[in-house]
Amino acid sequence: MTLGPARDPRHCFVPPYLQRALGYDATLAVDEALRAARLAGPSPAAALITTPGLPAWTVHDAGSTTTLPGRPVRSAGAPAVGDAAVDEAATGIAASLALLAEAWGRYSYDGAGAPVSLTVHYGRDYANAFWDGTQLVFGDGDGVVFDRFTKPVDVLGHELAHALTEHTAGLVYADQPGALNEHVSDVVAACLKQRLLDQRPDQGDWLVGEGLFLPGVQARGLRDMARPGSAYDDPRLGRDPQPGHMDDFIVTTDDHGGVHLNSGIPNRAFHLAALAIGAADPGPRGTTWAGAGQVWYDALTGGLVGPRTDFAGFAAATLATAGQHAEAVAAAWDAVGVEPRAVAPTGAGAQGTSGGTEPDEGGPAEGGPGAPPATGVVRVRRTGGFVGVPAEADVDLASDDPRVPELRGLAARVDVTAVAAHQPAPQPDRFVYDLDVCGESAQVGEQALTPDLARLVELVLDLGHR
Repeated sequence: MTLGPARDPRHCFVPPYLQRALGYDATLAVDEALRAARLAGPSPAAALITTPGLPAWTVHDAGSTTTLPGRPVRSAGAPAVGDAAVDEAATGIAASLALLAEAWGRYSYDGAGAPVSLTVHYGRDYANAFWDGTQLVFGDGDGVVFDRFTKPVDVLGHELAHALTEHTAGLVYADQPGALNEHVSDVVAACLKQRLLDQRPDQGDWLVGEGLFLPGVQARGLRDMARPGSAYDDPRLGRDPQPGHMDDFIVTTDDHGGVHLNSGIPNRAFHLAALAIGAADPGPRGTTWAGAGQVWYDALTGGLVGPRTDFAGFAAATLATAGQHAEAVAAAWDAVGVEPRAVAPTGAGAQGTSGGTEPDEGGPAEGGPGAPPATGVVRVRRTGGFVGVPAEADVDLASDDPRVPELRGLAARVDVTAVAAHQPAPQPDRFVYDLDVCGESAQVGEQALTPDLARLVELVLDLGHR
């Protein structure tokens, strides 16, 4: 089965609110020549990010299927292969690992040199990117709104940072801890991009996913860390809904409690802290990655942040690690309405909650082949994802569309409440589905979809997208 742009559920880079408003499209790319130039010489950290017998990273090609990891096509030390997605992924992961090692002294996401597995060409027209607890996965975009998700280098850094967070603070992927999980990934993305472009805080554009949207989409990027809520305003996408202050905090059940929305609040705090630290130190320590980035990294990895740390607790952790920059960091959090409050980081250092076992297939979630066709209406609402644009559709099973008979059979077989009751924990940047199948309602994560449910959501979003 193939999953397309408005019909695929994973821990995704594209936020759900965008996925739905859209029909997606994202294209942002940091100048590849600049990236290549930065990486032209061998990195002194490269020899350290290794596991005996395994390369530091390997890129796989899924061949437009959803089978992971796919065929290995390029590993660390090998030359370019001429496939844009493969070579962009290689450049991006090499730069991301170099950032961790050279700027923060960390060797791979686990701190012990774990090899990184990446997959490109995932799915058909798949407009998302995600970390699934094992590897980084990137779609080619829908060709309408979004370009390749390997194209903007900061998408690579963002997804690797989800692995970093999983192996350090283990921030659960919901509500304020989930928004912090997304925020940390955007922080790493900004540090990576500015480091490659040799920019100081006041020189960076502070956009995440710049170039991800295709021409014709009214968007500068997916998120603006300096001015949350201003990244795009397009008839298909709607207007960027991110808040930049606690006064505008969004309470919602979408996207695991608005993790891609409310991350705008700590994002703005980080931007303000980076500017202040950069202004105070005109030397190398005033760069975003060596200044505010170091403070945030130390807070994440120093045992002060745990799985359920909220904004106030994270702010307190950054103050504790800010040293001479404590005043600048405190002012940054104050500017976004967050009052630091230290809380015991219960479970800090856990491996995170984005893993989990695969849902049982063929059990109560799947009906027998002889089940009578269902009647009524099937509704699908997709949120989450790296882009965060929601998608929503409903289909009346009395419709005479030639694809509806297949949908009727699927609706008769699936048991959405059984699937929802046995699904694994949320994973970063995966899609989330609110399903109503002829009156039976449940919220199901992309990683929990059975084959029948995956086909059902694909058909509904195809047939009734609005």
